[in-house]
Amino acid sequence: MAVSVKLDDDLRERIQSLAESKQRSAHWIMREAIRTYVEKEEGQHNLDQASEEAMEHYRKTGLHVTHAEVTKWLESWGTDEELDPPQCHT
Repeated sequence: MAVSVKLDDDLRERIQSLAESKQRSAHWIMREAIRTYVEKEEGQHNLDQASEEAMEHYRKTGLHVTHAEVTKWLESWGTDEELDPPQCHT
């Protein structure tokens, strides 16, 4: 799919300079930038979705783990008294 994007002169020059320094084409730089942006936004969308689902699950069940419980567990990592993960409770 061919797409046209209007860029101001400064950005076009910056892209060209970056492309030259990386021995890539300006097209490659732009494609990678768009790919990276889309992947980041998709990841954020997925995280938002998972957060909403987790919050809905909490609203329905009341199951949770406190910050203090998680902190205690994490602080035990790498010690001789490493703890099992805390269990969810109401």
